[in-house]
Amino acid sequence: MASTTPEPARLPDAGPDPDTNLGWSLAVVLRRWHERVEAALADLPHGSRGYHVLAAVSRGEPPTQAALAERLLIDRSVMTYLLDDLEAVGLVRRRIDPHDRRVRRVCATGHGREVLAGVRERVEHVEEQVLAGLDAPSRELFRGLAQRAAVAVQEASPATDPCAAVRQVVGDGAEDPGGTGSRGGRRRTGRGTRN
Repeated sequence: MASTTPEPARLPDAGPDPDTNLGWSLAVVLRRWHERVEAALADLPHGSRGYHVLAAVSRGEPPTQAALAERLLIDRSVMTYLLDDLEAVGLVRRRIDPHDRRVRRVCATGHGREVLAGVRERVEHVEEQVLAGLDAPSRELFRGLAQRAAVAVQEASPATDPCAAVRQVVGDGAEDPGGTGSRGGRRRTGRGTRN
């Protein structure tokens, strides 16, 4: 019986091809990750973006809506629409900050935490598939190094928008210029209207 586990990729002995530089390599991995994660999260409002929001509000002190938008580098008006959709399906709720009634804090609901657990499993499964050409220690090393590099880049340039980078790599920026996403959610088409 043939094994369904792919063999680890073998690196060429002559060194990397000059045409397959870091940018190309990251773009290929990111494109595959994005395609597969969006498919796996088709039932979650706003797909991977909804996942990142839900994960961020599920740990620690509930952030303010403004701080959440800043942390995830999502435009405040887009964050409002995203939270409207997540709230409509009972995954998050906005509560008034007891110290400042003008401020809203975003928290995951019990249902949101349950959904997040299942969604995390799906994302981890997709990541294992995307990185299947690497053996297990190499996958962990890649994840760790990628995270360290991303944190260093963001700390050096906090205005860098990872969502815009994804849209540029996957080539769907023209279809979703506001970055609102349409996975399982609704997009606003004009002031106060939804489709």
